[in-house]
Amino acid sequence: MKRHSPSIIYYNCMNGLLKWLTTAAAVVLPGCVNLLFAQQQTFSLAVLIDSASHHLPVLLQKQAMINSARANETDVRHQFLPKLTAGDEVSVGSANDVAGTYLPFSGVIHATSAGIRGENNYQAQTGNIVSLYGEYELVNFGLRGAKINNAIAYTQVQQADYDRELYLLKWQISKLYFDILKTRYQLAVDEQNMERYQSVYAIIKALAGSGVKAGVDSSLAKAELSKSRVGYNQRSGDLAQLRQQLSYLSGIPAAIINIDTVTQQLNIAAAVTGTDSLNNPLLKYYTQQTVLYRSTEELVKKSYLPKIMLAAGGWGRGSSIQFNDHYQSLADGLGYQRFNYAAGIGITYDLFNGTHRKDKLAVSRYQIAAAGYAQQQQQLALNNTAVQADTAIATASHNLLELPVQLQAASDAWKQKTAQYKAGMINLVDLTNATFVLYTAQLQYAEALNAWYVANLGKAAATGNLDLFIQSLKN
Repeated sequence: MKRHSPSIIYYNCMNGLLKWLTTAAAVVLPGCVNLLFAQQQTFSLAVLIDSASHHLPVLLQKQAMINSARANETDVRHQFLPKLTAGDEVSVGSANDVAGTYLPFSGVIHATSAGIRGENNYQAQTGNIVSLYGEYELVNFGLRGAKINNAIAYTQVQQADYDRELYLLKWQISKLYFDILKTRYQLAVDEQNMERYQSVYAIIKALAGSGVKAGVDSSLAKAELSKSRVGYNQRSGDLAQLRQQLSYLSGIPAAIINIDTVTQQLNIAAAVTGTDSLNNPLLKYYTQQTVLYRSTEELVKKSYLPKIMLAAGGWGRGSSIQFNDHYQSLADGLGYQRFNYAAGIGITYDLFNGTHRKDKLAVSRYQIAAAGYAQQQQQLALNNTAVQADTAIATASHNLLELPVQLQAASDAWKQKTAQYKAGMINLVDLTNATFVLYTAQLQYAEALNAWYVANLGKAAATGNLDLFIQSLKN
């Protein structure tokens, strides 16, 4: 015989209870909710989230950043292709020089292989040179792999940032979804409350007209009726603001937004019993940050190692000055007269690389430490959210056990007080008190059910099970 843990048994019991409660709510809460939104389209939570993911510019921006990072990966891979440069130059100028050594610097290149004479000769000469030069890093001691890994790590950070933003958006829309659902229930309660006061007012007017009740009761009832209408109007305004906020996030016009209900399936408990910290986008972002900084550290180590280069080239030259320093016509210098080639392997290393490497590694290590602390802070916050959610779930569960009793008793009391008032056994204060108790009980039911859902939502988000939670709401 298979044994179930106490927590699973508890959640199964709560699911059964909540199914019964939501069925009872269809009777206790007014049935006019659907009539209020008959002209609107019904959207599930999953559809609203999908619409928002294709609408909000902030998500589109982060998707563009992912595409940019992927393009950067390709660019980094291409940085290590061989370099092959071709050039051709025709020049006109003088050719005077002296013997001696100098350090190279940018600018005009001095005359070579001639032009050393006792006096300057400013007669023009033409020259022509064509070259083909290729270069390849034969050995870079892992620099190529380090650069590619760093580019990939950066892409993963951008992806994790997008996933985190989308996860927070799902959480925000889910809370808004439940707030709208709660406000709809409460609006229906307000409408039912208006109907009760309208009924009381009609009874009092009839009794006052026959002289059974004092006229002041009619005035007081009218005041309560007006008060209930004010409450209804305020709740309608609250609902309109919530729908506008949902419209802002989803891109769906507020005028047509109507959300579905969650009355058919309540499998939330099964969705939030585990913890998936590894795949929680709220934590994975910081994990990927750490991976990026570690890959940067590795890149720093590889960047300051020697490089072994393979180079080869060939060139052809022409000049209007002959080998015996004889100046010929300018046209004679436009052809190629001499051809050469060269190939070699060289090694380069900056002797100050050790200092640069040490400085860069210090920066990288502080970044790694900062990312680790940020991840720890996020983990603490999520653990705290999960613990608080457990407390809120327990509180809401206990309230949901008691509220059906309160609702039934308040409904029975209101019916009895109405009959007693008609019979002249009680005054208007007793009747309005009974009406207020029933109204309060109905509102508390909506608040408690919403608190249960929102607490489970918070726990699901904190434990990395938000998508499972949303799937559990499908009718």
